[in-house]
Order: sequence, then structure tokens, then C-alpha cells
Amino acid sequence: MFTKILIANRGEIACRIIETARKMGVATVAVYSDADAQAKHVAMADQAVRLGPAPVAQSYLLGEKIVEAALETGAEAIHPGYGFLSENPEFVQAVEAAGLTFIGPPAAAIKAMGLKDAAKALMDEAGVPVVPGYHGDNQDDDFLAARAEEIGYPVLIKAVAGGGGKGMRRVEHGTDFADALHAARREGSASFGNAQVLIEKYILCPRHIEMQVFGDDHGNAVHLFERDCSLQRRHQKVIEEAPAPGMTKAMREAMGAAAVKAAKAIGYSGAGTVEFIVDGSEGLRADGFWFMEMNTRLQVEHPVSEMITGVDLVGWQLRVASGEVLPATQQDLQIKGHAFEARIYAEDVPAGFLPATGRLDVLDFPKDVRIDSGVRQGDEISPYYDPMIAKLTVHGPSRAAALGQLHRALRATDIIGCTTNIDFLAALARHRGFARGKVDTGLIARDITTLTTQAEADETLRAVAAIGARDWGGGFTLWQPLRQMVGLDGEEYWVSLLGAGRFLANDLEITVLAQDGVNWQVEVEGMTRRIRVRRVSGRVHVVMDDVRFSALIDDPLHRQAGVEAGAGALLAPMPGLVQAVLVGAGEAVKAGASLIVMEAMKMEHTLRAPFDGVVGEVLALAGAQVENGAVLLKMEEA
Repeated sequence: MFTKILIANRGEIACRIIETARKMGVATVAVYSDADAQAKHVAMADQAVRLGPAPVAQSYLLGEKIVEAALETGAEAIHPGYGFLSENPEFVQAVEAAGLTFIGPPAAAIKAMGLKDAAKALMDEAGVPVVPGYHGDNQDDDFLAARAEEIGYPVLIKAVAGGGGKGMRRVEHGTDFADALHAARREGSASFGNAQVLIEKYILCPRHIEMQVFGDDHGNAVHLFERDCSLQRRHQKVIEEAPAPGMTKAMREAMGAAAVKAAKAIGYSGAGTVEFIVDGSEGLRADGFWFMEMNTRLQVEHPVSEMITGVDLVGWQLRVASGEVLPATQQDLQIKGHAFEARIYAEDVPAGFLPATGRLDVLDFPKDVRIDSGVRQGDEISPYYDPMIAKLTVHGPSRAAALGQLHRALRATDIIGCTTNIDFLAALARHRGFARGKVDTGLIARDITTLTTQAEADETLRAVAAIGARDWGGGFTLWQPLRQMVGLDGEEYWVSLLGAGRFLANDLEITVLAQDGVNWQVEVEGMTRRIRVRRVSGRVHVVMDDVRFSALIDDPLHRQAGVEAGAGALLAPMPGLVQAVLVGAGEAVKAGASLIVMEAMKMEHTLRAPFDGVVGEVLALAGAQVENGAVLLKMEEA
């Protein structure tokens, strides 16, 4: 076994590898860009080496510099994670030429699976079923159009070097073929430097089911069963599960045998995934799946396979790369229960899943689920890299139990400071068709409007937000309830404190029965509800069931002072302490100039001049406690 390895990656996968290495007594070396100097994976590793500026071309794609870092730190092997250089055969060769071990498959295996057309031809020769299509070198427009007619519409045009849905076009009719072909070529050329395409029959009810395979350098290979990755948007996976719903014993055996055959055909060693396209129109059957591609690395969704088999796949990677025989035979492996993984991203779903950035002011996950994450509370989601925040994985004795756990876990997750896809994931988890196992790669596109429609906060949730927006512990009035005006995104709420835990918010009476940190138990009109309430960075955030509501807390001092100042007077909008008077009578001031600083509800507020003018009479004294409505200062227009 190695004593020290370098991890040529960042984020959650780097942290994931470090965790297993620690358990196995293997020291780790991290690499980082300037944007990641304070990142979680850097803090976790035993050593860290700077690569360069934030852009990947100047940091994480610098293979020579990564190899140098490994040699300088005394690492014996390099783990590539996924993405970046993980499927680059030239990098593998450079690692081995330096006398280091690449924790992954041999360069020849990566090359064999690198281009989709060559990989399909190789699999066809090995006896692995492939989708009907054309995978040859003739790229003439008319020739390809003729092949599409032979295959029969609809067809799928794919860039041979593509991935992640790029360079891929579905064509329904021959009249649309030319435009789709040119678009796929442009995208393939721009993204991968290769404009060559292949054409395949488009499966009408397609499911994406993949087999986790593992080989060693002693000629052994096994599969660790399947994962269903059919929940996709724009050909990118969103929620994965294992095992696949509706999978039969006959099909699992056939698909597993095909996957192992594919691995052995290229002399595969290490962790890999053989991806199949499956016809789900008439249920899963042993003759209804076809080879799509092979990912010669660890997959993002590998946790679901680990959960149902009890195998640490990263641990297996380290053992196999160090020369050991596979730790288990096919007969040793069994499926236990069901698992789901949801990919939590910083992205704006209603805006078309656009990547988002921001500071993670709150990052709070439930304690009874598996979280793979490369960020911590307080970290920034930068524009330089993949916007993944975390992978949330659950495991249960049955699919229904695991899906229920997934929904509850997503509801219990709070991420504040950055727009995320949590509501979208929760909507998927409670989708009726998905719950029944009726899933295919078109589900999200068909139901996108329903899945992205956000539930509106009701009167109760808004009223609780108004209560939670203020601190009610520091004041009281004699003979009458404490009453405050609370502004949320410009909307006014008059909230009265009636007694211990009893409030009246815009005529709705709410009783806070219990409060455990951010978790409130409230009673409204005879019903008890559990609501999470947080005040963060000038906003209030409340969550009840599947509904999340966030609003900016308006500063009542600014609001009220501005209105009253229009008549030439600044009034105290509520009881408070005058901390400082910043101007004197006769001074000329510009609009926006600071006039008086007050303290109210444990917060400082600055009252500013609403227009250009001259300070007339100053009635406030520093250190004085003033009542609501007291005149603090009078102004005259210039």
C-alpha cells in the first residue's frame, strides 16, 4: 500500500478521497489554484501545493506541474478524481514515465473508450450490444443524412468526443437533419476540438442505466450492480439511484455480464462505469439495452453503489493500484436496500439552471444522511469551477423508504447566501411518476413547468417571518402590548407582543409554543406547525414543509425618517437610544448625508438627509433615550 498519494483534483471528490486515505493510513497531498487557497480540500490534506491562477488551464490542467508536485512531496501515486485530467491518456503516460503510479486504468484503456464511435465499434466486436447507428469515418453531409434515413427517425446526432450533453442533437424529421448536424459539429468543435459525429437510433422511452465495474492487474473483473441515472436535464444527471427500479434478475445478469465483458475487452483495471441506453417502453428486458459509452474513472454518483454494497470504492482503487487482487469476487457481492443521491448545485432553476455564485452564509444538512461536499459554511461559490455544493445520499431498506428519506432530508437542508436547486430536487423527490418508478430521461423536460413552479408563502409563513425579523426580548410598554411595524421586501406588517410567546401579526394570532435554536413550534388557529426561522445578513428566512420564504428586512428607521423628513422633520420611528448627533444647526448638507445615529433592537441605524438642505434646529442629544415619534432634527430646503 502507498504511504502518500497526491490528489490531482479539488472540491468534493478531493475531500472524498482524503477521507478514505486517512482511514487507510495513507498521507495526502492536495493541489490548489489561487481561488482555492483556503478551500476545504486544502485544509484536510497533509500537504498542499499551489498550481497557479484560478482558470483551470493555468492550474488543474497543468499535468507537468502536478507530476512535479508529486515528486517534490514524495508522493508515490496520483489519484485524478473525476473531470480535469482523469481521462487524459497523455497524463497517465506522464505520471508513469515519472516513476509514479496512476490510480486508475491504463492509458490504453482510456484511449480505447475515449472516442464514442471507436468505442462502439470495439464493443460490437467484443459481443456487447450497441445501439443501431453509424459510427464510421465518412462525415459527408449527404452520406450521414442517408444513414439517418436507413436507421429511421428519430435519431440522435452525437459529437464523437462529446460528454455532458454537449454536441448532441435529437432529430425528429429528415427536414431538420442538416441544421442539427451543423449545430452538433459546431458544439463538438468548440467544446472538444473535434467536429466528427456519429448517428444513433433515438430510443423513444429511454432510460440511462449504468453498471459499476472494477478490474485489477491480475485479469479479474466484477460488476457492483447497476445505477439508474435517468433523471436528467439537458443530458446531465440530477438524481441517481441504485438499484434500478423495475430491474429483473435476468436483465441484471445480462447487463452485468456485458459490462464485465466490455471491461475485459480493453484490459481494464480500477473503477469504471459502463453506461447503457435502455428501452423502457415495455418494461426492462434482457434484450432491450445497448452500450452507450464507458467512463474510465470514478463516477460522481458512486456513493449510491457504495451504499447498497457496503464497498468503499476509493479504498478498492488504492488497493488495486498498489498491486493487490480485487478484494471480492462476483459471488461475494450483494445488493442491500436502496439508495438515492441528489446533486445540490448553486444554480438558478427558474432562470434555466444558470450557475449561481455567492457566499454560503448558512450550510446546514441533516445529520442522518451522507454528505459529500467540498465547501464549508462561509465559503464562496466562485465562477471558476463546477457550482456543486454537495451530494446528498440516503439509504433505506426499500425504494419507497429511501425516497421518503430523500424528500425529508432535502426539506431539512438549509443553504443561505446562494441560490440553489434544493426546491427543484424536492419537487422531483415527491413527483408521483418518479415515486412509482416510472422514470425516463425525458421526465424532467416534460414536467419542467410543474417542477420549477415555486410554492407561494401563505399568510402564516409571512407572519412568522415578520415575528422572526425582530428581537422581541429587549423592550416593553406599560399597560399595552409592545407593537412594531416590520417591513419585509417593502410590505408592512404590524406585529404586537401580547404576552409570553403570543403575537398578533396583521390580525393573525400566533403562539410560539417552543423554540430550539432555529426550529420553532407555533400554533395558528388551533393547528401546530414546525417552522425554521433564521435572520442572516439583513434577511429573514423561514421554511415550512416544502415552502421556503426569504425577504429583506426593511430598516424602519430609514423608511420612517425619510417620509417625515420630507416635511422638514426627522422623527424617531420607535423608542431608542441616540448614539451620536453628527451635524449642528446651520450646516448645509447633501441628500444622503449622515445626520443622527440611533440604536434600536440591538442594531445601529443611521438617519440620513433626504434632500439637499440646511440643518435648522437640532433637538436630539447624544446619549438620550427617545420615544417613538420624537422630533430629532428639523431641516429646511436649501
